[in-house]
Amino acid sequence: MAAKFIPKKPEKEVISMRISSELLATIDEKAAKIDISRNEFINQCIRFALENMADSPC
Repeated sequence: MAAKFIPKKPEKEVISMRISSELLATIDEKAAKIDISRNEFINQCIRFALENMADSPC
């Protein structure tokens, strides 16, 4: 018997944040260039930053 596809909605929380108008414009521009949503772009940037940040502050 073949495996069945069971779609799942990833768990996400809605948050609010303040960001400068200039930074938001840059985010929107970059996201549009690669045809993804602002939300997805910000999520990927945060994930990349967390995975690549130094363990110590120095």
